[in-house]
Amino acid sequence: MDAVTAIVIFLVGSLVIWDSSRLGAKWGADGPEAGYFPFYIGLLLCLASMVNFIAAIREKQNESFVSGTSLKMIFSVMIPTLFYVGLIGGVGPVPGLGIYVASAAFIALFMKWLGKYAWPITVAVSLCVPVVFFLLFEIWFKVPLPKGPLEAALGLA
Repeated sequence: MDAVTAIVIFLVGSLVIWDSSRLGAKWGADGPEAGYFPFYIGLLLCLASMVNFIAAIREKQNESFVSGTSLKMIFSVMIPTLFYVGLIGGVGPVPGLGIYVASAAFIALFMKWLGKYAWPITVAVSLCVPVVFFLLFEIWFKVPLPKGPLEAALGLA
């Protein structure tokens, strides 16, 4: 099963590389082109899936694919991640919050719920990380990411 998963991930990574090349995956005169970062993410997906494929072939196949405890952990990460994606762009008629507000909520949820961190460190990290990413992508790389009503109210959209 791991080998099949590795093949599927490799195909997804290949699709990302192909589409990123179509958009432009080089560093242009004014910064990275639209496909620059997705190209390298696709490349990492392909390399990681090749490593997993080789490991899966070498591994004995009579082990269970996933235990009940592992499956619970997978769902405890996957379900909030799906909500996070929905919060970024919105779902149906519900408008999105943008990536920065959704990221702050997502980080805070994971730090408090799964990491059991104290509130001061949770609030500090969940607010600082989106601010750093805003400065990195919007100011430094000039790559606009999805923004929501808060950024619009602050004049940052």
